[in-house]
Amino acid sequence: MRKNIFLSIAVWIVAFTSFAQTASKAVPEFLQVHKLKATSVKNQAMTGTCWCFATTSLVESESNRKIQKEIDLSEMFTVRNIYIEKAKNYILRQGKAQFGEGGLGHDMIRSVATYGAIPLSVYAGLPAGQTMYNHAKLFTSLQNYLDDVLKKTPVDDDWLLGYTKILDSTLSEPPAKFNYQGKEYTAKTFAKEVLHFDADDYISLTSFTHEPYYKPFILQVPDNFSNGSFYNLPLSELIEVTKSAISKGYTVSWDADVSNNGFKQGIALALNLDQKIKYNKDSITADMHEMPYTPAIRQHLYENLTTQDDHLMHLTGMEKSKGGKTFFIVKNSWGKVGPCDGYINVSESYFAINTISIVLPKAALSKTLLLKLGFKK
Repeated sequence: MRKNIFLSIAVWIVAFTSFAQTASKAVPEFLQVHKLKATSVKNQAMTGTCWCFATTSLVESESNRKIQKEIDLSEMFTVRNIYIEKAKNYILRQGKAQFGEGGLGHDMIRSVATYGAIPLSVYAGLPAGQTMYNHAKLFTSLQNYLDDVLKKTPVDDDWLLGYTKILDSTLSEPPAKFNYQGKEYTAKTFAKEVLHFDADDYISLTSFTHEPYYKPFILQVPDNFSNGSFYNLPLSELIEVTKSAISKGYTVSWDADVSNNGFKQGIALALNLDQKIKYNKDSITADMHEMPYTPAIRQHLYENLTTQDDHLMHLTGMEKSKGGKTFFIVKNSWGKVGPCDGYINVSESYFAINTISIVLPKAALSKTLLLKLGFKK
């Protein structure tokens, strides 16, 4: 999420103001190959928390796959916990660290493993009387507070108390215990007993040529504040792993660049990246010509900062265009807008060029690949 303003304000506004113009356009016809279960489309609204919405949706789908029961989880419970982790990291690094609204998929996985999870019905993370998330003032207040803490050393022993009060003024304080379907839980017992969550069930993958394949490395993007490692695969294998996972019934959290010409309402295609070239929305079709992709092209766009981690979404299926091109069915978190009610049809070429990383269940990987990555079983 390189541009928090782009994600939390501009994109949200564009999504809503352009809806009336795009909703009347017929949805491109696709032959559905696989469509997997997912909870309803949510709206991150005026926040830069797509990383949490996308990966929460992944965990919800995985829980549904395991127990055949749909459970909506609280994104803001995770956001609150990760904000606390970011603050501790920022203070210990004396302000020389990334502090922002953004994050990556592994942050949500780590949060559930550490703090647990809470149903959305129990904790929405909204001030009384509000129905839409807006973290603009919250983020500014948190940043200013941390910078004030660092103005003197040693820092106050109780600095975290004041920080938490600011968080809770917008998100509210989560309950220590709650009732769910007639039984009392804590966030940790809910994650274990109801979701059957295990962080070791998930794996983070990427594909870049500047690091060795089949080895983990710390992905160099700004929002990797927690220095999480990603297993590096050849591009062809990353694409095949994603397709194979969906065909086996596993969904995928997807981190990608969405700030180029090809990302439109309802469809994403690998079009010419020259921003001076303007495409008429009515002329964009699923089977139109797309840019070629190779590991070298992908690496160049990453290294010259064309491809950055703008946005995370949730891959929930696959389909074919009339001309036979493969598309991923992608659940977004900008509300039920556009011709596909909040979903986007993403071409394989767009995925190949613009993907930063993915998070998915480890069980989706073949035994051969797991052995290559160093897993014994």
